[in-house]
This record gives sequence, structure tokens and C-alpha cells, in this order.
Amino acid sequence: AHLSRHAHENAVPDHLRTCQCQARGCHWHPRHRGCAGSVLLVLTGDRSGRRWRLTDACAACAAATDQASVVPNILVTAPPAACRARNNNPRRPYTPGPQEQVRVREMLTYLGAALPRFSSPTARLLAVQCALRADAGGRVRLPAGLLRSMRLAGYAAPWHELTHAGWLSCHSPTARRTYGGVVAQLLDAAVLDQAPPRRARARAAHWALHPIPLAATREAPPAVQLTTLTLAVHTSGRSGSVEVDLLTRLCGLSLGQVEELLDRLVRARLLDGWQRFAEAGELRWHLPPEPPPDA
Repeated sequence: AHLSRHAHENAVPDHLRTCQCQARGCHWHPRHRGCAGSVLLVLTGDRSGRRWRLTDACAACAAATDQASVVPNILVTAPPAACRARNNNPRRPYTPGPQEQVRVREMLTYLGAALPRFSSPTARLLAVQCALRADAGGRVRLPAGLLRSMRLAGYAAPWHELTHAGWLSCHSPTARRTYGGVVAQLLDAAVLDQAPPRRARARAAHWALHPIPLAATREAPPAVQLTTLTLAVHTSGRSGSVEVDLLTRLCGLSLGQVEELLDRLVRARLLDGWQRFAEAGELRWHLPPEPPPDA
């Protein structure tokens, strides 16, 4: 409550937010390739547990900081009245866009810090859906149809993995599985402070399943789906880039595994090509040209 009050009282407009870690010489984490990604609100604690820091930091610095957790979007200002009226118009269809992309990117970054370093891609995909679909009390129910579409129906291993990590509680997920899906309780308090309305988070969860224009097929293995999702949230237009260390952390894979998957995406024509720039510690890619419009 104390930190939350500070966060609201000292709120800064989004266009003025900068990485405070960089402003202080990046002394809060081990040395890495430099700042990259969106500016996030990050909570860190020192080893003694007696001092806490709530500050703005870029995605790269947040991922490199020990004992850090991203606070998912708790400083969202109310939209203008005209915007609210437009979004509440039931006759106006809603098209997922940049807001969903940013929200999923923030959630992946948060999970990169909250979950063990090499949590499996399957567990990470499941955690994204749980975090975005949880209610205000951290309770989440994933319908059976959703689990079937994710090719996770009948699999208890990822639930056990997230339970062992202390991120959620789902005692005997096989026993809890019914025609209505699986019910779980999230244990990470950072998830409970998500400010976007539940409907907005649900739209982001749906976009995470189909991150157009870089979406793997439903038959693709979880590692391919997570890699394409991570690339999609760092793509703008027909190209994208991300720090190599951040990419491997968000995917829970080694660099060799990531490069092998990128070659696989090129063969599947989801990517037109990719390059790794060792000196900059960065990986870049571009998508295939858009097909010409029908005559």
C-alpha cells in the first residue's frame, strides 16, 4: 500500500518516463548490452529484504536485475470521455492492435523475471494466459475449449511446473479438470495489481494466441509458439529487433535453440530472414512482403 501510494502520487506521463537505472549508470544489475525495450514499472528488493525500490526501468534492465518484478501496468490513466464512449459503443467492432501487443510484451517481461530461468515454453505460454485472464483475486479458470486450442488439454506437467515454481496453486490439476476447464489460484501479488479492465486483458490474452502477422500454426510445438509470440511483441511493421539476452530469457531457451527455431520459422515462411549482431548483442528479423491486394 505504501509503494502503491508513491506510485500514484509521483506518476509521470508516459512520454516523459525514462529508464532510471540508465540515469544512475546501471548500477542496479550486472553489466549487459544496454537499454532496450519499453519503459516498465519495476519493483526490486535488496538481499536483506529491508529496502525496496519502485522505479521506471527499460525491459532489458528489468530482466537483468536480480530480485526484480515488473508491476503490470498499474498506472493507467482514465481515457477521455469521447474515447470511452467510442469503445463502449456495442455497434463498433473492436480490432486488436498495439495496446494488446504492448500488454503482452509487458506480461512476457514480467514472467521473464517471475519464473525460473529455464521454465519450459509450455509453462510460459500457460502462465501468459493465466496472468491475463485472472480476476482481481488472482483466480483463473481456463475453459476446456481454450486448453484444447492450445494443445494442452489432458497435460498436467505445465501446471505442476508452475506450482513447483510457487507461481500458482493448482492441487492435482488432473483431479480439478472438468468439462469446464481448469481452475487455479495465482500466488504472485504483482499479478493482482493489473490496472487494465478484465475485458482489455482478455483481448490481450486472445491476441497472444494469434499474434498476427507473426502467428505459428496451432500444430506447432510450444517452443515455436512462444518464440513467434516473443518476436511478434518486438515487431513493428515488417521488421523487429530485440537484445539477444532478453530474447533467450523470455523464451527460456539457449541461444543455439533460439537460432534453430528462427531457421525453422524461415523455412515455414513466417520470417523472410534474420541476423544476429554479436557486437551489439542484438538480433534482428524481417517478415515476408505482404501479399498484393486482390484486384
